[in-house]
Amino acid sequence: MNQELIINSTPNEVVIALLHDKRLVELHREKNNSKFSVGDIYLGKAKKVMTGLNAAFVDVGYEKDAFLHYLDLGPQANSLLKYVEQTQNGKQNVSNLMYFKNEPEIKKDGKINEIIRSGQNVLVQVAKEPISAKGPRITTEISLAGRYLVLIPFSDKISVSSKLRNFDEKKRLKDLMQTIKPKNFGVIVRTVAENKPVADLEADLNDLVKRWDDCFNMLKTGHPPLRVLGEVDRTNAILRDFLNASFNAIHVNDTKVYEDLKLYIKTISPDKLDILKLYNGKLPIFDAYGIEKQIKSLFGKTIHMKSGAYLVVEHTEALHVIDVNSGNRAKSDSSQEENALEVNIESAIEVARQLRLRDMGGIIVVDFIDMHNPENRKLLFDKLKEEMKSDRAKHNILPPSKFGLIQITRQRLRPEVNVEVLETCPSCNGTGKVQPSILFVDQIENTLRFILKEQNQKHITLNVHPYIEAFITKGGFLKSKQWKWYFEHKQWIKVLGMASQSFMEFKFFNKDGDEIVV
Repeated sequence: MNQELIINSTPNEVVIALLHDKRLVELHREKNNSKFSVGDIYLGKAKKVMTGLNAAFVDVGYEKDAFLHYLDLGPQANSLLKYVEQTQNGKQNVSNLMYFKNEPEIKKDGKINEIIRSGQNVLVQVAKEPISAKGPRITTEISLAGRYLVLIPFSDKISVSSKLRNFDEKKRLKDLMQTIKPKNFGVIVRTVAENKPVADLEADLNDLVKRWDDCFNMLKTGHPPLRVLGEVDRTNAILRDFLNASFNAIHVNDTKVYEDLKLYIKTISPDKLDILKLYNGKLPIFDAYGIEKQIKSLFGKTIHMKSGAYLVVEHTEALHVIDVNSGNRAKSDSSQEENALEVNIESAIEVARQLRLRDMGGIIVVDFIDMHNPENRKLLFDKLKEEMKSDRAKHNILPPSKFGLIQITRQRLRPEVNVEVLETCPSCNGTGKVQPSILFVDQIENTLRFILKEQNQKHITLNVHPYIEAFITKGGFLKSKQWKWYFEHKQWIKVLGMASQSFMEFKFFNKDGDEIVV
């Protein structure tokens, strides 16, 4: 599978599109002045300690205080608090923990007021970005993520990713970490570290230790609320997590971002430097790579699929609901059960894509088409699990219920990606909205395909606005849409420009002049 990263940089934000085989699967928007990203480390001040909630509210500079639950303290919370206090009092003169004496681990069922007191300075890390009316959710279990390793202060544990199956390689990595890691630092070895040379792993570890040094230096003289260490920006974070042999191109339209990425790739994977390309085309980069069209078709309430089936996505305060509809997909030569299975399998692929694309979190309920055969329900469940494997967010999927409902819980770390796809209608001067014009010809072609293949109609006439007629028929032999339809369907489709029709309206008529209603 080929993976491409298309980066559109503007003065206000950077928009990152991740493509798998030219299909858009993830879209990230990062404001240039963004704060409180997942992974950012702050020096905060505890404002309220709520024993009833077993949590504290911490001022980290956001308009609403961040939420710190007892379960998010981490076992070494007392060690971290001691380190912060000694650093700010001048008793801790170096960032390394060689001679730092760890405090005993906190109790798993303890109380927040036994650990945190009101007015206390606390070093915290953003675990979940501010969403809706809620402030950030934070943790005192600090971790620094690199390309191959994750560094955890105040711990001595060495863990290797469970996705690594080779016992000898896991042992090699554990033994290596035991010899090179600093004292009082734990390490998690990531999957991409498999078979990597010692020099690469040691360089990554040294980079993480340096970031901890930067954190210490900010902490010495800092006063809350203060961001002491920012996570690498979203572009670099995606590269850090995704860059592998299947990445065959990274296109960026901004010289500064290009140079930053060039430097970053040199650090983490010098052999991949040639895949980075600076885009200088006349068209906007998202238009040139067909991303803008995909965004228009994949966001919004209704998502159409190639077969004619479609999804309807609704959002409530508590959950998301996705309804699967067969539309004009049904085949006359297939049974109802076979049709339902085919539509559901296609929809499962699109549902998994939509969850990643929109970064939908919380509870998602998918209403698939009812199937009576238990084997078919299992096929659907297995297909959805397989498609969700590539999703980095933690998730859980329950088997289909008797009513064909599948419930999914998905980790919510950032606000959902929401793109407004409806455009102002040119026919009513803004009093109403229609589907985006970029998809208009696609809608005509889908309807035409259904009429010819499923209804076996002959001698079709298409009535459209004169401007649309010119677009369809222009280009002459072999170049126009009309000729393309002729070669595809082996039928000549007559196209008439009708001034009486609105700009975004089309109608099909049969040989008797009767309108074909789909």
